[in-house]
Amino acid sequence: MIAIGCDHAAVSLKNAIMAHLEEQGVEYINLGTDGDPCDYPDMAKAVAEKITSGECELGILLCGTGIGMSIAANKIKGIRAACCSDCFSVRYTRLHNDANILCMGERVIGKGLALELVDIFLSTPFEGGRHLRRVEKIKALEN
Repeated sequence: MIAIGCDHAAVSLKNAIMAHLEEQGVEYINLGTDGDPCDYPDMAKAVAEKITSGECELGILLCGTGIGMSIAANKIKGIRAACCSDCFSVRYTRLHNDANILCMGERVIGKGLALELVDIFLSTPFEGGRHLRRVEKIKALEN
């Protein structure tokens, strides 16, 4: 299950991603917003809590740039949110960092690229191995 949320600057991109997930048979929870003005830290918290509770495995957060969402989400213990706008970064944040939230900005990337990045994020597993030690060190920083 994927948790997805956005602020009012990225409703259009969120709707496109949800339609794409539906076409692929990927289950998701829409945590909003569906148009009402809201604050991105609130949306980041809602998505992050679905992941830290175990209800969802991964999340997608969207705002104007993706940066605010990633900053806010990374304040929550257990979250490794990556703001990405290219295929290489998305692939390697899953392979090496075990990122559990993909953040993107509607004002930064187009719909076609965003859908490609979502596909890469959802299909790329964590590589483990030598990277596990490093992810464990990131987790230790939270304590």
